[in-house]
Parts: sequence; structure tokens; C-alpha cells
Amino acid sequence: MIIHWCRVAIPSPVCRRIVCAILAVTALRPAPAVAQIKAVARPGATPPWTKGILPINPESYYNAIECGKQGGEDPPCVFYDTGLCKNDDFALALFTAYKSVAYEVWRVVRQKQPAPTPNYAEAQRTRVTIGVTPVRGSKNAFTGLVLKRGGREIAPVDRSTTPGGGRFTFDYPAFAATSGITLDMAGKVNTISCTIDASVMKTFR
Repeated sequence: MIIHWCRVAIPSPVCRRIVCAILAVTALRPAPAVAQIKAVARPGATPPWTKGILPINPESYYNAIECGKQGGEDPPCVFYDTGLCKNDDFALALFTAYKSVAYEVWRVVRQKQPAPTPNYAEAQRTRVTIGVTPVRGSKNAFTGLVLKRGGREIAPVDRSTTPGGGRFTFDYPAFAATSGITLDMAGKVNTISCTIDASVMKTFR
């Protein structure tokens, strides 16, 4: 469009100089860097779980209740995503049906009250949400998140962005522990690309 307008409105030699200048500036503009990192599983989570993120079912429901009953300040079975894809720009948090059940039990037990029975039907309606927040001191403004399986981008079913972060909701097949995934956290300065192997995915809940 610019080149066509230039040819019509400006004599040819001038047009060529303008186009060359535009191309030169574009070529010299540095592309955003990509930092590659690899996720590791948080150790010490009990009760055991090796099936990854699934829609809630009786087995995962009661496992999550036992998880929440542990109490404590930071039980790894509830906050298994602490430090996930750790980097200097963005922090990730996962919200799943399992985590919603475990967190509700943990929250009540911490208050020295009997463990509740979380709403099973509500847990069945819960999808998988990734929350992205900026790390304190980061100057790499968040612009978006992309989830890939086998090199193919999986679109979220819902998304919302806030200054510096966002929430991205997916259906459960996107997190099936049969293979790994890649999370690309894009920023204005650079992109953080985090690989999560299937062995790590199996520890998610």
C-alpha cells in the first residue's frame, strides 16, 4: 500500500529512496529475544498422584480432599505450581478442579475447623486456567500467552488480560499428560518459552 501510494504521489527516484529507508529501518530493528527454560516438578507432594490434570472424578476428588487435610503453610500437593517455569519476568499459577477441591479443604482446615465436603458438581464445571502475573521489578510488559502441543497452538476457550498479566482458560485435553507442552509467555522486550515434559505434566493435579 505504501509503495503503491509512493509510486503514484512521488517521483520514482524519491520513492525508491523512501522505500529503501523503510526497509533498512525494519531490517535493523531487533527481533524480540526468546529465552528457553525447562519446567521441573515440585518435590514432596503427598498423597501420590501421577495421572496429571484431569476432569474431576471420584478418585481425584477424594485424593484432593486428603491433600487439603494436610494443612500447613504451603503444601506441595495444593501448590504444586509454585515456581513453575520460574523466570525473572512472569509468574504462573494453575487453577484446576483438583486444586479447587484441595484448596477449599486446606483453607478450612487451616482455621482449625473440620474438613468440608466441596461441591462435586461445581468441580466438574471447572476448567483449567493459567494465571500470569508480573514478577516484581520486571520491565518486560506481558503481551500474551501461547500453549503448544506437538508444535501446534491450542487456543484458549476464554481469556482476559489485566495490566501486566492475564488469565487463560483451556479444556482438559490441552493438559493431557500423554505428551509435553510448551508455554510461550510473550513480552514487549522478550518471550519466555517454557517446555514442560510429560514426566512433569504427570505430577500436576
